[in-house]
Amino acid sequence: MIWRMMRSRGFIPIVLILAALLYWKLHSGSPNVISVGYVGDRGVILWNTLAEVRESVGEVNYGDRVEVLRVEGTAAQVRTTSGKVGWMRDSRQVMDSELWGQIGKLLERARTLPVQARGRTKTISNVRVAPGRDGKRIFQFGRDTKVLILERAVADAPQGPEENSQPAKADTPDGQQTKQEDWLLVIRALDSLPDGGRAPSLGTAPTAVKRSTSDSVSGGPDVSLLGSSVMDMSTGPVAGWVLARFIELDLPDPVKDYASSADLRVVAWFELNRVPDGSGGEAPQYLVAGARGAEGGPCDFTTLRVYTWGTARKRYETAYVESDLCGRLPIRISASAKGPSFQFPDVDEGGAQRTYVLSVTTVRRVKDAATQQPHVKD
Repeated sequence: MIWRMMRSRGFIPIVLILAALLYWKLHSGSPNVISVGYVGDRGVILWNTLAEVRESVGEVNYGDRVEVLRVEGTAAQVRTTSGKVGWMRDSRQVMDSELWGQIGKLLERARTLPVQARGRTKTISNVRVAPGRDGKRIFQFGRDTKVLILERAVADAPQGPEENSQPAKADTPDGQQTKQEDWLLVIRALDSLPDGGRAPSLGTAPTAVKRSTSDSVSGGPDVSLLGSSVMDMSTGPVAGWVLARFIELDLPDPVKDYASSADLRVVAWFELNRVPDGSGGEAPQYLVAGARGAEGGPCDFTTLRVYTWGTARKRYETAYVESDLCGRLPIRISASAKGPSFQFPDVDEGGAQRTYVLSVTTVRRVKDAATQQPHVKD
């Protein structure tokens, strides 16, 4: 009977020990990983606690991979690839794997597109994975960030406190319709992008991101300006959609002056070639695509202008004007035996390509080999 009592009493400590071991295993080991994500902001501090009195345990940057261990309210506890564990005060600073994959695909596609213009941000600008304010924010450009413009799209402009919002509805004869606004697909150029000097020639993809050493028409911005990896986006390339009115194009002075006098909103500009300026140097000749009126229209541009250098008068002259177009980006620049040529899709012609050639100071639209007629307007 005593033996039975001892065995019965000895069973209780064993149960307690086993329970303690199980509790320790469940609570002292590594926390379970809720999800894997990527940091969506620059210089995010990791804290040891969410209390008012806290200490920094490290810092993560845009694109860093983290494991989300716990979420409390708007905060998230994460673990970095180096094993540091800390709290981010805003869980929205973590992008999920699906969004990160979309960012990579967008950057990959952006690298293949011909550059349409250079510019810079006028103010702090949200970068989104898709055009429109409903598109998820993937980055934020600071003021005066240099960018290369690739595409245009339109999206609804709902009323809201963000990004200089305007009324979402506009009165029309047909009643209330949603207001549209322009968005630009851009890619951030690195800080090595020159501020002045010769403007890069903006040509066809994929040479639009390579500098030609033999032909200024087919070349483009140096590929080093665009970086090489989506994982270095804190300092390297970022591609995404930005409100068009937040971007100011870096126009050459002749283009800027003529566009201002013609009340033209420039959408894209290109250096077609260079000719002797009559003083021992060279002068670039330009193609400009633009539009008039409010943004949100169905056409990317409605007007083409070609500015050539007049050696006799030592000034730029408007060699070609064509209006009432409904052109779609991209405009592609290339070299031909007769001179630089350019082409673009025409919306009114079902997306068919319109092709033009600049020969000296004359621009011809090329329809086929047998029907090439001059088309010059002053």
